[in-house]
Amino acid sequence: MSKSFQNISVVAAVTMVSRVLGLGRDMLVTAVFGTSALASAFYTAFTLPNLFRRLLGEGALTAALVPTLHDQLKVGERVGAFRLVNQVASWLLVVTVAIVALAMVGLTQAGPLAALAQQRGVEADTVRRWLQAADLALLLFPYLVCVCLAAAFSAALQTLQRFLEPALSPIWLNVSMIGLLGGAAYGGWSATPDGRMHWLCAGALLGGFWQMVVPAGALMREGWEPRFELAASAPIRQIARLMVPTVFGSAIYLINMAVSRLVGLSLNDSAVTVLNLATRLMELPIGVFAVAISTVIFPLISKHAAAGDQANLASAYRKGMRLILVINVPAAIGLVVLATPIIRLLFQRGAFVAHDTTLMGPVLVVYALGLPFFSFVNLVLRAFYAQKDTATPVRAAILSFIVNLALSIGLMGPLGTVGLAVAGNVAIIVQAWYLQRQLTRGQDGLRFGHLARDLAKVVAASAAMGAVVAAGWWAWSRSVPATTAGDALGLALLIGGGVAIYAAMLWVAKIEGRDDLAAVVAKARAKLD
Repeated sequence: MSKSFQNISVVAAVTMVSRVLGLGRDMLVTAVFGTSALASAFYTAFTLPNLFRRLLGEGALTAALVPTLHDQLKVGERVGAFRLVNQVASWLLVVTVAIVALAMVGLTQAGPLAALAQQRGVEADTVRRWLQAADLALLLFPYLVCVCLAAAFSAALQTLQRFLEPALSPIWLNVSMIGLLGGAAYGGWSATPDGRMHWLCAGALLGGFWQMVVPAGALMREGWEPRFELAASAPIRQIARLMVPTVFGSAIYLINMAVSRLVGLSLNDSAVTVLNLATRLMELPIGVFAVAISTVIFPLISKHAAAGDQANLASAYRKGMRLILVINVPAAIGLVVLATPIIRLLFQRGAFVAHDTTLMGPVLVVYALGLPFFSFVNLVLRAFYAQKDTATPVRAAILSFIVNLALSIGLMGPLGTVGLAVAGNVAIIVQAWYLQRQLTRGQDGLRFGHLARDLAKVVAASAAMGAVVAAGWWAWSRSVPATTAGDALGLALLIGGGVAIYAAMLWVAKIEGRDDLAAVVAKARAKLD
């Protein structure tokens, strides 16, 4: 497993850079646009092509392509695997171009639909926000083509045990968006909010191009020769069969997210922006560690599933899940305890003011409490995909959608934006429970009970860490003024101290897996020596 730890550390390190850049991108966006309706319209518009990316690219396609490529490689046919990549990329190109064309035609009809909605009693401000989102979506939808092809190329690289280039993919997007928006806002390229927003959209399209080109180049260095081939081969038919239920489940997720964004736009100007920023902070531990772990574990459990090795599959799954819990439980507690100073330090500047910090604080706390469940679902879904079971995740997605929609409608009135966050959390908890319950049927090695002792150690250490950090911040905030420098120094000291306390407690408790980590550290030291 030490090799997996090394791969996880590589992916996590690169993903950390990517997430920090993504956070920097959002800091720049909020400094320029604040929590205005224009910012909420952008986040809603960019959600649409990203959701289709999950529908056709990273979710359904990866789940179907990785096991099928493993089947090809198992019999030593790398040439056949590369031919399959060409066929998948060709079909993706045709399908995504068609979707973009249809979406852009549909978005041009947003004006008449908005006028009809206003006639039916929808508030003028809500209609205005919807129209802004539609206009920006019209600019952003072509991003879908590049990012779906990038997902296919990245999945092929992961199957070949190359994890660096796929992990680098979001970096190109963030650098492009930061560069063009920064130039527009501070380089004098544009003086109007609409002009700066158009530069931000251009950055997204440029970033999508690089997200596609870089993994394609890496795949070519592995021997792949790109060709356009719309063949309906047996592996393509197998991928299609595997994708159909997953696409359906992802479509439910797409509808779920779209409805949540529309509900947020209907609520007020700032709801979508606040929800997006809180999600961004929550995604730091998810994106850096949970996704990194899942990315490395998925090909491993797919390999064991293809070989019919249930014992090693269960062992890899438990180790991956243990790592996710070790990282994300304390991260959740840390975000709850330090929500306000973190928001103030990262976002409170420019157009983002103290009132926005107060508004966002409770939303981040709610999302943080759901962090372990989001991370849990990320890996448990891979366990189903590795075993080519794509039907169960569909049922889980339907259940999650129903819960989220019902609670969003019920809670948005009394709780506002916080109600939407609560609805999302409850939905993901229900989804996690359902998936784990179905996964363990007939597979005792995958039962969560095997992790109960480790979870107890993680919770105890996290609670102790949280108590120390909370007390430390209470004392710090009463002795040091709330300035950027003061917040930065206090957070650095408390987070560093909290991590040290937590790690020491887990080490003393002899949590399972520490020997693997110790071996990786020892090997790294040996290389340095």
